[in-house]
Amino acid sequence: MQKVLVLGAPGRFGHAAATAFQDAGWQVTQTARRWPEAGAGRVTLDPSDTQAVTDAAQGQHVIVNALNPPYPDWSVEVPRLTRAVIAAAKATGATVMIPGNLYNFGVAMPAVLREDTAWTAQTRKGAIRIRMENAYRDAGVRTIVLRGGDFLEAAQSGNWFDTHIAVGAWEGKVMYPGPRNIVHAWAWLPDMAVAMAALADQRDAFDPFVEFCFDGYALTGDELIALIEQTVGRPMRVRGMPWPVVRAIGLVSPLMREVAEMRYMWRVPHRVDGSRLSQVLPGLPRTPPAEAIAKALAAWKPAALTE
Repeated sequence: MQKVLVLGAPGRFGHAAATAFQDAGWQVTQTARRWPEAGAGRVTLDPSDTQAVTDAAQGQHVIVNALNPPYPDWSVEVPRLTRAVIAAAKATGATVMIPGNLYNFGVAMPAVLREDTAWTAQTRKGAIRIRMENAYRDAGVRTIVLRGGDFLEAAQSGNWFDTHIAVGAWEGKVMYPGPRNIVHAWAWLPDMAVAMAALADQRDAFDPFVEFCFDGYALTGDELIALIEQTVGRPMRVRGMPWPVVRAIGLVSPLMREVAEMRYMWRVPHRVDGSRLSQVLPGLPRTPPAEAIAKALAAWKPAALTE
């Protein structure tokens, strides 16, 4: 049986990856800094502890790096975590798999993003992601990056959709962070995790460092709001993101400073081209966007509306 170690398993991608690999027949070991309760296949460790990660990776065929520190901690934590994962992969021969984002491309990104699109990011977080991915490439460990847009999922995990955009949808209120005619890339997390598990089965056929783009959905703000209205069954009152307020708060809040840095993602139209992934993995499951939005909104549907 093939074995996978999922680092950061309680997180949004980690949880989805653990589920997808288990459903695909893999033996899954999940790690976290702490678990609320013990369970089979659960390991408690500090993911920046090289020896601890290496010990956990013994006998594993794949390491999924689903670790995602809070934005203000990226500059310190991402390099530490990267060093630990690279050391574990070198010691065990495991393939590293990473959920990539679109920060690498920067404000000058073209309308269509592919595996060969230049990395021109000048933001702090974009530069950190570029250094992280290059570290895996330069280390010579077998690495697969699966890159997608903002996550949509059937849970409230603190992403843009459930924390900002649609948190008030069941009361008929929506906040949209940018111009509503701009295309924005989204990834339905369960489908993206299934794609990662399927790529893992073919890992030995790829170059030592390889990227794939997961296309997900390309929706304008108006299209996304229409899907929310379709699910909720009522029109939405739409307001914008108070970006000047966010920037002002960012003067004293490191988190809001990092959020403000990513405003361009809502002002620059972009979608992801998944042609290469479709060639390698024809027949991947594709959840229709209306179904995905309905499942996401169901996570915080008021009890009174479910009776």
